[in-house]
Amino acid sequence: MRERLAALGQAMRVPDIRKRLVFLMVMFGVYVGCAHVPLPGIDKAALENMFRATGGIGDLLDAFSGGSLKRFSVLALGIMPYISASIIMQLLAMAIPALEELQKEGEYGRRKINAWTKYLTIGVALLQSFGMLAVFRGAFLGNTMLMFYVVLMMVGGTAFLMWIADMITEHGIGQGVSIIIFAGIVTRMPQDIAHTIRLWQGGEIGVANIAFLAAIMIVTVYLIVKFQQAQRKIPVQYARRVRGHRVYGGQSSYLPLRVNQAGVMPIIFAISVAMFPAQIAGALTAPGPVGKISGFLNVSEEAVSRAMFSMRQFFSPGENHFASMLYFLLVILFTYFYTAVTFNPEQIAENLQKNGGAIPGIRPGSSTRDYLDKILYRITLAGALFLGVIAIMQYYVGDITGVTTFTLVGGTSLLIVVGVALDTMQQIEAQLLMRHYRGFLK
Repeated sequence: MRERLAALGQAMRVPDIRKRLVFLMVMFGVYVGCAHVPLPGIDKAALENMFRATGGIGDLLDAFSGGSLKRFSVLALGIMPYISASIIMQLLAMAIPALEELQKEGEYGRRKINAWTKYLTIGVALLQSFGMLAVFRGAFLGNTMLMFYVVLMMVGGTAFLMWIADMITEHGIGQGVSIIIFAGIVTRMPQDIAHTIRLWQGGEIGVANIAFLAAIMIVTVYLIVKFQQAQRKIPVQYARRVRGHRVYGGQSSYLPLRVNQAGVMPIIFAISVAMFPAQIAGALTAPGPVGKISGFLNVSEEAVSRAMFSMRQFFSPGENHFASMLYFLLVILFTYFYTAVTFNPEQIAENLQKNGGAIPGIRPGSSTRDYLDKILYRITLAGALFLGVIAIMQYYVGDITGVTTFTLVGGTSLLIVVGVALDTMQQIEAQLLMRHYRGFLK
């Protein structure tokens, strides 16, 4: 601990790192301030009652928005429309050869796809904002003009968050989108802690419950850190090359393959997809859609409402085993998908061959590619299963410990917080090592 504090002190003494950390803190402050700017036309009491009716879906979405959804602030949509747009663009890149080629064009292709993703984000945010107002129609007191104004404010809030994320990536520390999600989760912690203390003071939970919860949290954090930093080291031998009077190569190195190559993104993607059917069902429970569906199908509105409610419960992880298993499988699927996007064994094998490197016992070229692909498939399976278990833990830890007020422990939120914290520390570590200082992790 003393070494970590000393390394942090060294980081703060470096002007460039200090400037980046201060900028990050300022962006945190801007985010928290905007998260408390309310939108007009909402009945707070009715909104609270509707949140209790939505079950775990509303609480999980509110956790990722830093409490902005329950407050119905200008940042109510959070950064999730951008995540959804990113998923759509990556799926399109796999299906459309032109987009796939654009991805390979380096910085130009990355900027072009990023710009298209942002345009798509605006469209997704528009759809989600109208859907959200449909879900919370009973709590909205405004007229049509006010509804369009609220929609524009919500879309503008998402666009503002995208700008903050870009500024953090460029001028701060860490990956901007992950930092925004991290901030949204962390800003709920004081509220959760205060609520847990009130329950303890009221005698509804005991010290044993809190101690059990703390033990689960410590063990989970330890395992997350281990899996996030675990890697398989593939030995690489470089052949000697003589050019003039100089000898190049001849040294041994290794190629690190991380067990969790995709980081925290698969679980964020899985949340967006797993919650989508439940969100649609929730939007269709509003009086307007229910009336139209009942008229089209010639059935009673009560039957339509019951069907939409059953559909929402059926696709809500934690409320039934099917939805939880679907969520688990989606996490595994997106782990492999994101790993395939971020790590290309064919390109690695080609680069090794160009630089005179070879894995001992494996022929360069296609054999090296197949070997790396096989190793990556095996170690990714362990990482994917771990992410899947962590993802569904959040729906059962509350029942096991008896403490349902501390949303950080036992699942998605904790994984994202620890993963983003580790990534940020590693980036500070890299900045320190560039300046020949001792870092956090060594």
